[in-house]
Amino acid sequence: MYVCICNAVTERHIDEAVSDGVSTLRELRTRLGVAGECGRCASCARDCLRAAMADQTTTAKQAMATFAPSYSLAVEAV
Repeated sequence: MYVCICNAVTERHIDEAVSDGVSTLRELRTRLGVAGECGRCASCARDCLRAAMADQTTTAKQAMATFAPSYSLAVEAV
């Protein structure tokens, strides 16, 4: 979906920017030009940014879960 018509920025562009470390609307504006012209896309861009960051966090947590030991630690009372 197009987020910023003025600069032809899509959700995918925002997802890629977040993957590269972008975490604020200001950084998106600098990198992609989002909300730099008319500004109508600012709220949608912010929502897409938050969603992309949440997805990235969820993906990272799932990846870390695969590295967790598969055994359980049990402590017996002596």
